[in-house]
Amino acid sequence: MRILKILLLASIVIVCFLGFLVYPGDESHYFWEKIPVFEAVFGFIGCIVLIVFAKILGRFFLERRENYYD
Repeated sequence: MRILKILLLASIVIVCFLGFLVYPGDESHYFWEKIPVFEAVFGFIGCIVLIVFAKILGRFFLERRENYYD
């Protein structure tokens, strides 16, 4: 499992590094498509926001008092 985590982290670092080297070209329609590694950062932040939002919703709508079933 430790080797798998190391390989995953190494692949993420390599892909982010390559994101700085590869120029998107003239096919980008919006200004943020020209920012290196924007998609990775946007996806990571979006994932964190979804997790926090789901935890907050779960706390208010799903979580019950400790003696709820008594």
